Amino acid sequence: MSHKGTTFNPPPGWPRPPAGWVPPKGWTPDPSWPPAPPGWQLWINADLAKPSDDPLGQTHGPNESAVQRPSVESAEQRLELLEAENAALRDRLRSIGTEPAALIELSDDRVLQDVGIYRYHHPLENAVAYRERLDRIGARIAEMVRAGKAIEKSNMFTFDGSLAKGRSLTNDLAKLMLRAYNAEAENVVRAQRAGNARTAVQRLEASRTSIARLGKMMEMRIGDSFHALRVEEIELTADYLVKKEEERELARAERERLREERKVQQELADARERLEKEKAHLVTVIEKLKETGLSDPELEMRLTNVNTAIAQNDYRAANIRAGYVYVISNRGSLGEHVVKIGLTRRLDPLDRIIELGDASVPFRFDVHAIYFSEDAVQLEGELHQHFSSRRLNWANNRREFFFASPAEVRSVLVEKLGNLLEFAESVESTEYFQSVHYWPEERRRLGPSRGESKCED
Repeated sequence: MSHKGTTFNPPPGWPRPPAGWVPPKGWTPDPSWPPAPPGWQLWINADLAKPSDDPLGQTHGPNESAVQRPSVESAEQRLELLEAENAALRDRLRSIGTEPAALIELSDDRVLQDVGIYRYHHPLENAVAYRERLDRIGARIAEMVRAGKAIEKSNMFTFDGSLAKGRSLTNDLAKLMLRAYNAEAENVVRAQRAGNARTAVQRLEASRTSIARLGKMMEMRIGDSFHALRVEEIELTADYLVKKEEERELARAERERLREERKVQQELADARERLEKEKAHLVTVIEKLKETGLSDPELEMRLTNVNTAIAQNDYRAANIRAGYVYVISNRGSLGEHVVKIGLTRRLDPLDRIIELGDASVPFRFDVHAIYFSEDAVQLEGELHQHFSSRRLNWANNRREFFFASPAEVRSVLVEKLGNLLEFAESVESTEYFQSVHYWPEERRRLGPSRGESKCED
């Protein structure tokens, strides 16, 4: 095909070649370029071509001039050309949010790791308050759209020599761009999860930047106030999700506390009933012996012990701060040098430890120490405070796992209590050692500290 007397007319989004460029044999467009609009002429008469700015904000390279557009004589031809460019613009708008992705960090996991503990953008007291605030934001967004304040645009753009036609075209493109922006905003809000507000805002910023670039020649861009409102909506949604998760966790912890309290109360009531029966039996036997002029020191000692046990039981029932502080570990699930420091008011603290080692973890917990304290709440709090800088979960302080060796915990307990009757620094971890031999080779190399097992407090 001869190109003599013609010049190459690249479609919107294509780079402009040097003057006089002729495609070599076998040349094909770069697959990353947008497709040419239907009916687009790649070669036009060189005499009809003239330089002009792209009214739809076509992208050029750093040293390129604007695309050479044909100067057609009839309004119908110009309208047909603009409609073709509009179709190309629609295709590019559909890809908004994906083109800038390589330039910004959009990985939620990476962002969450970088920012650390979540900080509220708009601190409110509860999730209901956030929900009400979001409803008000939604109403303001709709009001700005209806008032035409969401997107800014030029009112002086002319089309076919007519200011009215130019305004009509500008309004149509503004609606299209606003629809693309709002769709992206709705998508990032719907896709949000607790803590990823920064990622969502970056995605919306990318969409706004693309729209401003495409509408540059018409001075078209998303308004600052409208964009700020949409960003506030994203931040409030992130805050709402975190607050809702916090309230859910608090409710779960409260339910667990009430369940534990009921179990303790039932255990104490059952123990009181059993001791009362034993006391009544001993009193009856001792009285019968006294009627016959006999005595049994052993039975009287048992009665004394039963009375002491009843007094201790009543003390435990009345004193909610009394209980057992325990130090346990789970090498197979959590790795070495990780301990859990907790508290239970159960009559038999091992019952609680056995519950913790249920189906939620692959191995049972090993016990390093169980210590009864009349103020177990304070003792547990002091231990948590001492190892607070080594906690595993920084997002939820109610989790009681710490990076510490049993020996370190023992040293702190000795310092606070003076003397420990029993403390096991090393434990058998029987189930773990019996199982690790059968693990895949790569898991044995990594060890349990790299595992993904979960355990609830």
